[in-house]
This record gives sequence, structure tokens and C-alpha cells, in this order.
Amino acid sequence: MNTAPPETILVETHRVSCDGASAIRQGEGFRPAALGHPRVFLEIDEHGYVDCGYCDRRFVLKGGPADGVDQSTLPDISEGASP
Repeated sequence: MNTAPPETILVETHRVSCDGASAIRQGEGFRPAALGHPRVFLEIDEHGYVDCGYCDRRFVLKGGPADGVDQSTLPDISEGASP
């Protein structure tokens, strides 16, 4: 049984990056946080989504086949990660 990913982000490009800390970046004097993970670049394929292999954040292509679908019904797709 699949469960929903911890966080789902709707994106408009096939290539995305994730560092696991973007949600904590705020404020005028922003400095990179010590939390998170190494930045990885992910490629969304014909499934319309990809999962970060570090933090399980899911990136869904806007208007793609996974947009509007119950994310808990979809398998994890984390291949395509590159440092």
C-alpha cells in the first residue's frame, strides 16, 4: 500500500532541483540553512512526477498525467537524481 508523499510541489518544468530546505528559506536576510540535504537535480519523465531520493518531496508537472491524481495511489519514482 502506498502512502502520500510528505510534500507535493506543482511545477511547470521537467527539470527541478531539491535541497530539502527550501520551505524554511524566508526573510530579507536569508542565509542558507544547515538543514536539508545536498542539492540534486531531478527530471520528470512521462509519468508526470518524480520524488526526491533524499527527502521524498514529490514534484508534479502542472498539466501532466499526475496533476490532479490522488498522489497516494502512485508509486515512488526517484530515478534520474543527479548531484
